[in-house]
Amino acid sequence: MMNGPDARGYFGEFGGRYVPEVLFEPLCRLEAAMRAAFADESFWAEYRVLLRDYVGRPSPLFEARNLTRATGGARIVIKREDCNHTGAHKINNTVGQGLLARRMGKTRLIAETGAGQHGVATATIGALFGLPVEVYMGAVDVQRQSLNVYLMRLLGAKVHEVRSGSQTLKDATNEAFRDWAGSVESTFYVIGSVVGAHPYPTMVREFARVIGDEARAQMLERYGKLPDYVVACVGGGSNAMGSFAAFLDDREVRLCGVEAAGLGLEVAGGHAASLTAGTVGVLHGARTFLLQNGEGQISATHSISAGLDYPGVGPEHAHLRSTGRAVYVGVDDDSAYDAFQALARLEGIVPALESAHAIAQARRLAAGLPEDSIVLVTCSGRGDKDALRFALSGAGTTA
Repeated sequence: MMNGPDARGYFGEFGGRYVPEVLFEPLCRLEAAMRAAFADESFWAEYRVLLRDYVGRPSPLFEARNLTRATGGARIVIKREDCNHTGAHKINNTVGQGLLARRMGKTRLIAETGAGQHGVATATIGALFGLPVEVYMGAVDVQRQSLNVYLMRLLGAKVHEVRSGSQTLKDATNEAFRDWAGSVESTFYVIGSVVGAHPYPTMVREFARVIGDEARAQMLERYGKLPDYVVACVGGGSNAMGSFAAFLDDREVRLCGVEAAGLGLEVAGGHAASLTAGTVGVLHGARTFLLQNGEGQISATHSISAGLDYPGVGPEHAHLRSTGRAVYVGVDDDSAYDAFQALARLEGIVPALESAHAIAQARRLAAGLPEDSIVLVTCSGRGDKDALRFALSGAGTTA
């Protein structure tokens, strides 16, 4: 396994296993099962077959020539995770965790979701493997991502609408942890990002790294060189960590994570930029950067994209920020929405609002680089769910 973490589950000073006693031993068993599976070639063989035949991998690498001409500067190349079955990168991770759950003899899956894409991906593999699925989702997110709620139920999952706290991803995660603490012997908790207690950040990264592994090989085959920048959006950070993992040792490739600056980084409770504006603390089992007040209470967050509306971030991202291997910036709601429309109108690709944050930053970077440079950006998901929301509001339909 490349690039850590250490034996205690830390990436530098970040990560670890900060959980109640009832979850400590189950996490140790999960780590042992994960390591045994990762050392078993038959496990990876089945995983790769499912990614090929069920998910539809490899996902395409597309050079966005119209977007590049409109932007000026470097060539913008898009890794199309929106072309995956279920329409997002999340399916790579849920296929892997589903196989591991089956290998461990678990009979029930639970998950948390913000934008709904992880919930749909978990419901999908539950249907495929014949395992019942229950998904926790904040009531605010249920309203703004109603298409994905319908899909989860269509796939046979039970969706729990969480009405505590801010009624978004943080609160859905709290409820999923409570469920798991009471059902850990039969239940596998399919976490949707590189967050949580060890070994989840590592396990999710290893299932998501197919994004970067493919993109690296595709870049060398098509362009004969690596990109100058790799750009991806960061909420918890799974698609970014999957995109970055293959390039960590390529020091000439600069890595850029894009957080949700929402209404502006200066607006209290108006953004979800944990790495850009947060401080170090513990949330959902790991030490990382958080949005919190002086007493350590989690702050309110805001983003136009439900999938980025989370007050923490994966601990490996915190480590990459602290070591300077990756930089993290904020893109606000308006800029993300502009990029959402620009990619649709210039390339015929409707990105998820989460991905639109990365598209906006890729355009900023490209505009300041020579024409022979390449900015590789991951489109982590398609925007059907967001288009429905704007269609219902009447926004974004005029020329």
